[in-house]
Amino acid sequence: MLIFGLSTKDFLVATLVFLCERCHQQGAHHLVKRVRRFSLFFIPLFPVSTRYTDTCTVCGRTIGVPREMAEQAAVSATSGS
Repeated sequence: MLIFGLSTKDFLVATLVFLCERCHQQGAHHLVKRVRRFSLFFIPLFPVSTRYTDTCTVCGRTIGVPREMAEQAAVSATSGS
């Protein structure tokens, strides 16, 4: 009997502060990297998909972010500019 499946893990990439287009409030936004991995016998083996999302902490709006934009935002957040 084989036991396999998918596991998901979220990583907080950066916390950015800017104006939300939905609620029009200046607030923190969490940039999260979500990685889904194929697991065999509860051991994660290899990534199946990777997605980036931006969540407004004021209104809860969540949108998908392209990988290039997420990486650029993470670099600018760590450099302090």
